[in-house]
Amino acid sequence: MAMNILIVDDLAFMRMVLKDIVEKAGFRVIAMATDGEEAIQMYQDKRPDVVILDITMPKMDGITALKNILKIDPNARVIMCSALGQQRLIVEAIKIGAKDFIVKPFQPERIINSIKKVLDIA
Repeated sequence: MAMNILIVDDLAFMRMVLKDIVEKAGFRVIAMATDGEEAIQMYQDKRPDVVILDITMPKMDGITALKNILKIDPNARVIMCSALGQQRLIVEAIKIGAKDFIVKPFQPERIINSIKKVLDIA
């Protein structure tokens, strides 16, 4: 059974890069969002197995979106995504309940390993 992924990033290019990497690995991207508000709505509507969530976005940042998604579903599997130099925010996200993090620029193998880790599959 294909696992469903929600990708959240304000940059269309990043969303497409992530989608390509994730789908080539056999996962299904069921939705993509451009900010935290959309992410929360799509999480409620689609209930993905994993969310890949950018930290820095307009309207609502990833940290705030993470808190709201975890209110909806305390067992949500969220992988935070950030640029280098955002270690403080990554640590905060992990403390709040993010399951893992990936750093831009993306390494495809790291993304796939992170998804498998949070899904607890080999």
